[in-house]
Amino acid sequence: MKKAIVIIGMMLMGITGFSQNKNAKASIEVDGVCGMCKERIEKAAVKAKGVKSANWNVETHELKLIYNEGRTDLATIQQSIADSGHDTEKFRAKDEVYNEIDPCCKYRDPKVVDDHRDGGH
Repeated sequence: MKKAIVIIGMMLMGITGFSQNKNAKASIEVDGVCGMCKERIEKAAVKAKGVKSANWNVETHELKLIYNEGRTDLATIQQSIADSGHDTEKFRAKDEVYNEIDPCCKYRDPKVVDDHRDGGH
């Protein structure tokens, strides 16, 4: 009997060891050029169920995330961002969605990127 309790206890510890992280942290690259992009990217990331925090840096294009691995994964989050019009490491936004974002946010256009780099927007 004692042996059975020990075995059950070890099995339960093993199961909890495989549970997914409710506060996983990740960082991904997302294309964009301005504050409007930042707002759109962060909103799209948080729209993926399980994302607790999303903070995109305009200069580095780095999106820092805190999310529940049991409710979502990085591919789902990146797809949500691409669906909003922004390219990520794994997904490219559909041209028709990209074309709908504000002209100021056209990160694929070198002139727009240069304008933002020069402080034009």
